[in-house]
Amino acid sequence: MTPQTTVEFLARERGRIVEAANAALRRAHAQHYEAAGEPEVRLRLDALFDQLLQVLTDRDLAGIVSRAELVAEERFDAGYDLSEVQTAFNALEEAIWARAIEVLDPAGLAEALGLVSTVLGAGKDALARRYVSLATRTHAPSLDLRALFTGTEGR
Repeated sequence: MTPQTTVEFLARERGRIVEAANAALRRAHAQHYEAAGEPEVRLRLDALFDQLLQVLTDRDLAGIVSRAELVAEERFDAGYDLSEVQTAFNALEEAIWARAIEVLDPAGLAEALGLVSTVLGAGKDALARRYVSLATRTHAPSLDLRALFTGTEGR
C-alpha cells in the first residue's frame, strides 16, 4: 500500500473513523472534553484527521508537529492535563487501526498502520515536548520534603 492509497483509505473511511474516535473520547470521560461538548470535540478530531491526511499527502511531518505544538499551547492555557490531550490522539489512532484491520488486506495493513503511527507518533511527541516545556516555565510551589523525615533527627 502506498501513502496515496493510505490517504484514499482514510478519506473513504473518515466518517466511521472520526465517529469511533469521538465515541472513545466520550467513554474516557475526560473532564475538559466533556465540558467542551461533542460538536467541539468532533471539530477538533476532524482538524487532527485533516492534518494527518495533509502530512501523508505531502510526506512532510512539519505540519503535524506544528499542529501538535499549537494544540499543546491552547490546551495548556485552558488547563487541560497532558494525558487528556494525548487521549484524543490515541483515540484517533486506535479508531484508524480498528477500521484498517476490518477493511484492508494484510499486504496493505502493515504499511498503512506504519504510516499513520509514524505521523501521529510525531504529533504526540511534539505535543508532549511542548506541553512539558510550558509546564516547566510555570512557577509551581516547591515541595517541602522535610515533613517526610520528621522524627529522623539524630538517627
